[in-house]
Amino acid sequence: MTERTVTITDQATGKSMECPVWAGTYGPPVIDTTRLYSELGMFILDVGFVATASCRSAVTFLDGEKGVLMHRGYPIDQLAEQSTFTEVCYLLMNGDLPNRTQMDDFEANIRRHSSVHEHLERFYSGYLYNAHPMAILVGVTGALSSYYHEALDIWDPEDRILTALRVIAKMPVLAAHCYKHNVGQPFVYSDPNLGYVANFLNMLFSAPHLHYEPSPVAVRTLDKLLILHADHEQNASTSTVRLAGSAEANPFACISAGIVSLWGRSHGGANEAVIRMLNDIGTADNIPKFVARAKDKQDPFRLMGFGHRVYKNYDPRALIIRKACHELLVESGAVNQPILEIAMQLEEIALKDSYFIERRLYPNVDFYSGIILQALNIPTSMFTVLFALARSAGWISQWLELMNDPDYRIGRPRQLYVGAEQRDYISIEQRG
Repeated sequence: MTERTVTITDQATGKSMECPVWAGTYGPPVIDTTRLYSELGMFILDVGFVATASCRSAVTFLDGEKGVLMHRGYPIDQLAEQSTFTEVCYLLMNGDLPNRTQMDDFEANIRRHSSVHEHLERFYSGYLYNAHPMAILVGVTGALSSYYHEALDIWDPEDRILTALRVIAKMPVLAAHCYKHNVGQPFVYSDPNLGYVANFLNMLFSAPHLHYEPSPVAVRTLDKLLILHADHEQNASTSTVRLAGSAEANPFACISAGIVSLWGRSHGGANEAVIRMLNDIGTADNIPKFVARAKDKQDPFRLMGFGHRVYKNYDPRALIIRKACHELLVESGAVNQPILEIAMQLEEIALKDSYFIERRLYPNVDFYSGIILQALNIPTSMFTVLFALARSAGWISQWLELMNDPDYRIGRPRQLYVGAEQRDYISIEQRG
């Protein structure tokens, strides 16, 4: 809905234009500058897209100042406490929570598609045994498109839904196989008798000679963690998926592109960085020294897992996962592990120290998710893989929304060129 306009005037030429201002359900109003170039011959420079809305979306809303995160209008705390990851997947894809029949059908479809072609299993053998799991996940996810030619018409609504189901169903299998390849164990097939998270943990940790029975607390904690990472508005990886999708790339390739973006240390790699930092601290006696380094403006060191680019209040996801994290540590007995003791002491300092409080450097979701995954005996190299597993639900939902957008068009950001002026080519013999 537009309630007013903003006038932009070029002082040099005297030309001006009226830009409509659009109001969403929540959040600040948005100035529509779509016609800026055609009317004034100008573009907008917004490095990092910090003040640019790239699309209209009804999937997720967050307010960093107030610490609010909602999926399809449902607050994240309600979903994390009362829902399940598969139900949140349905919600993100379809816009509303399912009734019992719809939920049963959805989960049955997930189970039906939770296996991969046997030939794809052999795809993993092309990677070194110690290849980073994210490198493997990028490749095998993109390769999925070569197995489903019959259902890759991106303009067919039924094909789109089928592909979305396949993405959500197969990501746990692909992720678990990345781990099994690294540790040199045989792949474990998906078990349709297990729930989504229990099935994933079973594919990770069971073996022909070893029966694995995950604890209910571990299953519920990981389920919450997946919910909290399922979608997060137009972040770097989601924007990557949408940009690839705008070029009419096949959806598996779009998800693969999102995985590449997520792999960045400043994005999905942050929880890995938290564990590396805790290992660097080494012992609780070293905590004061590292805290002092974090406060020193001349020292490039910074504490990983504290603060957030968007949230200027406490990350609402961190409030939820903090409780689950502590429950898991107590249940598993992991509180006596040195690295986790360091994390808990560091958390206590940050929540009381005026330096961190004044700068709103609260522990974020990456801080707690890294600790949880460590307590679940999931290796650090797999942390971002689990992030990708969770976020694939949001990515494919954002892709579905893009493909249904009446304003669909290929993404084409502009630039401010600051290179050399036009010059003539001269032969190499004549150059000084």
